[in-house]
Amino acid sequence: MFGNIGFPELIIIFSIALIIFGPKKLPEIGRSIGKALREFRRTSDEIKERIEEEIQAEEFKDIKKDIDGIKQDFSDIKDIDSKFYAPKEESAETAEKDSEGTKDTDKDEEGKKVT
Repeated sequence: MFGNIGFPELIIIFSIALIIFGPKKLPEIGRSIGKALREFRRTSDEIKERIEEEIQAEEFKDIKKDIDGIKQDFSDIKDIDSKFYAPKEESAETAEKDSEGTKDTDKDEEGKKVT
């Protein structure tokens, strides 16, 4: 908690504080310092939580972008599949029309049989 401050240094600091503030004020100062440290910890914990929430929100946005990209890829694949399979169906329909068209070549524009 105190970093590089050892036990002998703490004793010196407390004895100097006792001399400067006296025995009556020292407990009040200790409580004030304790409250300040608690408030500092609480604030730093809140900041950490907010940062973590923002990081998670960014991760969710990235995941959503990935999912949207995958959806787009699947729709592209679906479009490609429909392009490959659609001509086969159309070719059967056009073949039927072509065979009917050869039968109807003897008809004029109005559909009447020309002799």
